[in-house]
Amino acid sequence: MRLTTFGRRMVLALCLGAAGAGAQPLALDGTGTGSGPRGLSGPPPLRVPPAAPAADPAVVLAPSAAPLPPNPVTAAQPVVFGSQMFTGRFAGERGGGFNADYRVAVGDRVAVRLWGAFQHDAVQSVDPQGNLFVPNVGPVQVLGVRNAELNAQVEAQTKKVFRANVGVYATVEGSQPVKVYVSGFVRAPGLYAGLNSDSVLSYLDRAGGIDPDRGSYLQVSVLRAGQVRARLDLYRFLLEGRLEQVQLQDGDTIVAAPRGPVVQVGGEVQNPYVFEFHEGRITGAQLLALARPKPAATHLSIVRMRGADRRSEYQPLAAAATVEIADGDEVTVTSDRYPGTILVRLEGAHLGERALVMPYGATLQDALARLKPAPQADAQAAQLFRRSVALRQKEMLLASLRGLETYALTARSATSEEAALRHREAELILQFVERAKAVQPRGQVVLAQRTEARNTLLEDGDVIRIPERSNLVLVSGEVLFPNALVWDGGARADDYIRLAGGFNQGAERARVLVIHPDGSVDEAGSAALKPGDEIMVLPKIETKSIEITRGITQIVYQIAIAARVFLGL
Repeated sequence: MRLTTFGRRMVLALCLGAAGAGAQPLALDGTGTGSGPRGLSGPPPLRVPPAAPAADPAVVLAPSAAPLPPNPVTAAQPVVFGSQMFTGRFAGERGGGFNADYRVAVGDRVAVRLWGAFQHDAVQSVDPQGNLFVPNVGPVQVLGVRNAELNAQVEAQTKKVFRANVGVYATVEGSQPVKVYVSGFVRAPGLYAGLNSDSVLSYLDRAGGIDPDRGSYLQVSVLRAGQVRARLDLYRFLLEGRLEQVQLQDGDTIVAAPRGPVVQVGGEVQNPYVFEFHEGRITGAQLLALARPKPAATHLSIVRMRGADRRSEYQPLAAAATVEIADGDEVTVTSDRYPGTILVRLEGAHLGERALVMPYGATLQDALARLKPAPQADAQAAQLFRRSVALRQKEMLLASLRGLETYALTARSATSEEAALRHREAELILQFVERAKAVQPRGQVVLAQRTEARNTLLEDGDVIRIPERSNLVLVSGEVLFPNALVWDGGARADDYIRLAGGFNQGAERARVLVIHPDGSVDEAGSAALKPGDEIMVLPKIETKSIEITRGITQIVYQIAIAARVFLGL
């Protein structure tokens, strides 16, 4: 198929646009944008030469979207301590600024300026013999000189020739590009380009970081000409901020040793990681110095794996110094405490303290004995709200909603018209489900039997509410004018509903509930109304499926009773 001139222009424009939009800057190691071997996980990047070389090799943009390390608390798999360093952030950083401890190396670019009786201004590289050549002065040895002492070194040599009326200024303008081998137990061993001022962490990150399953974070060596130049312990960097500064040279090798003994720690600790150690056995105190137990921690639960044999131990935290931990053990720090006291709140018509500290095992009667009721308080109608009950009500509500979703999404249709109707109905049901999920139950405990109710054991965090005396009856739900009406001893539920304007069009006349202040619920037809009661008229549910109607009705009942709110479909 031939393309017209206009078509060829369009294809060319699209190609150029795609290349411009998708082009990525190449890192110094040639493996992709600032992340080293991580570029190997996808197709090879397009090798587009830069439009113009950078003026300064030390100027490299840092990655803008490097991923954060996994959270050890929420991670699906155990996280090795130290692996959080290598996520691609070090790889995109380049050293810049003045480093007083940097030592001048062959190839470094040094600016030398002389003024006064003799003028000279030039930028030159340190030659292979480690010298700078200054006119009328000759070679000046600067190899290995600290950056902070470079100016004094050049000035001292210059003053031997120009004793007066000549000022001297010398500074390093650029570090030497080097290529460093990274090997051992890293993710992607190889040769990586950078600057001799870059840290060892940068080169390790370009190699994908130390392999957390096989490599050691405690034994990282820098070799030069086959000899060990430095040994690094990355735990000292993470925990103490100390890392030996090694100035790398072309051809140096960074080696990550095999991983040593490891112990997995979890539970009530601030650092739930897999830790590595030099020795095969350590004490529990040494392990806890890294894991940092929380204040509530009391015991060590140790699972020892010895081949097919699995053994468990349970030791108090106070004996951690005498507990021996071996390679492969799994340690869980637990909080094994028994509550001595509980905290209960008193709300409503109460004139005394709002927070009561009760002994463990106290009952509702014990709390009411410390009540200082207000003159208008109705102590006989005390209400009890509990977190565990609210959570249970929420779980039951969510279980009902999941069943309703299943019915709505799996219903079959015989015709395309019926399928369209069911699709629309399913959308409305799913909207109802989302609204219902946001409902927070109150967690009220029903105190219908007064004699036994006062023997109810209290839990930490319980709320006891003392309502005020009321001569009102609240009418809510599907009525024309929801309102609070004065209690009439001879009136029935229908009388109160009629005074509130009667049922509206969405009311289900057969579903009228009476909720008493103590949390108990009765049908309106058989209930004897008392002051403070609430009459709730539930909505009418109309759907094509009996199962869906039954499910929605059950959920509306649950929400109305547990949360005192109405949700209509």
